[in-house]
Amino acid sequence: MDIKDYIVYEDEHLLVCHKLPKIATQTSRIGEKDMVSLLKNYLHQQSSKKQEPYLAVIHRLDQMVEGLLVFAKTPFAAKELSRQLQQKGFGKEYRAVVCKTPQQQEGTLVNYMVKDKRSNTSRVCGENEMGAKKAVLHYKVTEEQGDGTAVLHICLETGRHHQIRVQLSNIGCGIMGDAKYNAGNYEQEKWDKIALCAYRLRFVHPKTKKEMVFELE
Repeated sequence: MDIKDYIVYEDEHLLVCHKLPKIATQTSRIGEKDMVSLLKNYLHQQSSKKQEPYLAVIHRLDQMVEGLLVFAKTPFAAKELSRQLQQKGFGKEYRAVVCKTPQQQEGTLVNYMVKDKRSNTSRVCGENEMGAKKAVLHYKVTEEQGDGTAVLHICLETGRHHQIRVQLSNIGCGIMGDAKYNAGNYEQEKWDKIALCAYRLRFVHPKTKKEMVFELE
């Protein structure tokens, strides 16, 4: 892949890109391509400087999830974007195809979740369980399809590990193509990727303070 084709916006402070499924945001696995290495190679080729270019990860997407990511090109931008993410959060909106329509056409899911680092999975748990963190998402059914699946529009209020996948699976509406949390409805021949996309991203530019909005078709 030519990473230049997936850069949605770039200026001296930041870079917004379209991450494809199956590519990690950042990985420590030797020889495996990730967005950070691809973008650093691109920035190095564009620069006359010999040293490794600066690129900071601000937020992440699961390896199997497609969508928009913003990276900082300077320490100043990294600090400002990270502060914004922690204090206000980015406007992140998702589309997902789920195995069945939720009972309510629109709603808010509130759970407590805990992560298992050994298996790299998360699950819904009790509020008082060690390591439990509150998870909140809002969804709306935008389309009911003839095969029984449905398309949801999702907004995150919190950003927990595998949050959307776990919370939807918990109400029996797992995401199609998700072999980890919706194995009963996983058809490898039909779904070669998880049917979840971070299609809209909104944040305030760290320098100009202008609201930036990006959207995938």
